[in-house]
Amino acid sequence: MATRRHFTQEYKDQAVSLVLDSGRTIAEVAKSIGVHEMTLGKWVKKARDAGRVPDSDLSEPERAELERLRKENATLRMERDFAKKVATWFAKEQP
Repeated sequence: MATRRHFTQEYKDQAVSLVLDSGRTIAEVAKSIGVHEMTLGKWVKKARDAGRVPDSDLSEPERAELERLRKENATLRMERDFAKKVATWFAKEQP
């Protein structure tokens, strides 16, 4: 049985920003961060319904750096979460 993943609001906001601020599609972003496309689509719709609009004041280099940093941040968070799970697993294995 698959375990349902839970995401912090901060993670959801960053994922939505990747879509709205980078000009990339929901499918592209979902694949790059390892989230199901429909899940990310719901997050984006909720943000748009709440009045969230793309950051239009950023220059192209700033937007590219922001996207790169958000991706890196998402990757680092996933790696951290995985490391925590591994550490917990090893702690349980100790006599």
